[in-house]
Amino acid sequence: MPIFEYKCKKCGFVTELLERSGSKSKPVCEKCGSGAMEKLFSSFAVGVRHDGTDSKCFGCSDRGCPHSGI
Repeated sequence: MPIFEYKCKKCGFVTELLERSGSKSKPVCEKCGSGAMEKLFSSFAVGVRHDGTDSKCFGCSDRGCPHSGI
């Protein structure tokens, strides 16, 4: 099941929820009980593999990564 982030339009509370594919249920704010929840676009983590023979990872593209070489 994927995890989605939702923000309450009424009070601004942000939460993460597990959601089944094709689920018809609407999320409800844990803080104020409002049903006015908005799904947010979130970044996601990507697994990075390192084979041990090189100082670089496979998949690093971020300039802040010490293994990217960029």
